Amino acid sequence: MHSLFGVCQVSHYRSVFRDETKLDINYVPHRLPHRDRELRLLMEFFSFLLQFPERMAQRVLITGDVGTGKTALSQRFGADMSREAGKQGKNFRYVHVNCREYHGSLFLILQHVVSVFHPNFPQRGYSAEELLRIVMQILDEENVYVILALDEFGSMVEREGSDAVYQLTRLQEVRQNKPQRLSLICILRNLNLISKLDASTRSTLQSNIINLERYSKQQLVDILNDRVSSAFKLSAVPEDTVNLIAELASSESGNARFGIELLWRAGKYANVEDLDTVTPECARKAVSSIVPTMRKSDLALLGFHEKLFLLGIARLFKQGQKASATLSEAEQAYAIACEEYDVKPNSHTQLWKYLKSLAATDIVRTEVSTTGSRGRSTLICLPRIPAHELERELKDILEKGEG
Repeated sequence: MHSLFGVCQVSHYRSVFRDETKLDINYVPHRLPHRDRELRLLMEFFSFLLQFPERMAQRVLITGDVGTGKTALSQRFGADMSREAGKQGKNFRYVHVNCREYHGSLFLILQHVVSVFHPNFPQRGYSAEELLRIVMQILDEENVYVILALDEFGSMVEREGSDAVYQLTRLQEVRQNKPQRLSLICILRNLNLISKLDASTRSTLQSNIINLERYSKQQLVDILNDRVSSAFKLSAVPEDTVNLIAELASSESGNARFGIELLWRAGKYANVEDLDTVTPECARKAVSSIVPTMRKSDLALLGFHEKLFLLGIARLFKQGQKASATLSEAEQAYAIACEEYDVKPNSHTQLWKYLKSLAATDIVRTEVSTTGSRGRSTLICLPRIPAHELERELKDILEKGEG
């Protein structure tokens, strides 16, 4: 699945996971939060396959940034359509191909499609055009209707250009009076790639486009909670941890895949430390293991009192299990650090300036909370740096530079 800690001898130990395979990149959940509309739209586009499949074929483009659920949407649709077709006695197959894995080569992609139906089919001696005819011959012989999902479709466009796409999209024109057996779902990140195709080829692709918007932070919270309920033991992942991971995924362009990977890694850190729960600190350790965090030299550039203020914040998160703290709590922790280094604390106004400076460099993040009886308050979050590492680095710098 993933590789993080290498190979070691592990005796029986308790785990926060119930079924960690539910966090694997290849797992397709039964429910796709916040993609219900797009799933219904796909079913509508291909509803003819359940009524009169031989009369028409369809072509649909699915576009969106990394982590917006394009592959999961297509595969969930494929599984649902296959199940429904089976109930109705329709001979239907959904075939999913990652074009990048086949270097964008139409020949290799078609070779894979043939192998789905005839695993021992010879791998040499045919051109792409001949393989395309063989594919259609197989579908005719087996009386089967296929949706071919071309994931990472852009790699095929870049390698093969218009001719290959034209052959796929205009296939039925050379099969007059025969059943239309092959429909396409083309999955790509950037719709601008289609502009590389000639006008006649573009016209066959751009009629049905499903564009997946980036997930919002709250949508990411819903997606992560959905995975938590199936992958982790009850109460193993506190809401503070989910919120922190959603914040981190939101900062990566709403990338749900990134958030799910972080969730898995955070669970692994919880297991290694023999914890019952996946704490926000586990999430910070997880993100620091895959995303470059602040260098020690960057910390050294901070002013003396900025370092003390950040030291207080680090200790807050090291000692507690919360994902955020109030400015008031940070001020108290800063005052204790000042006392430790025998200096007079700076004013609230100055600390507010430090906080804005630290937030501008993404060392910390801030948000205004309007909950509670005291009105608006500033919440501080330490998103990417493990609190224990940050405290250690700051103490080392302070002792060497100011000692």
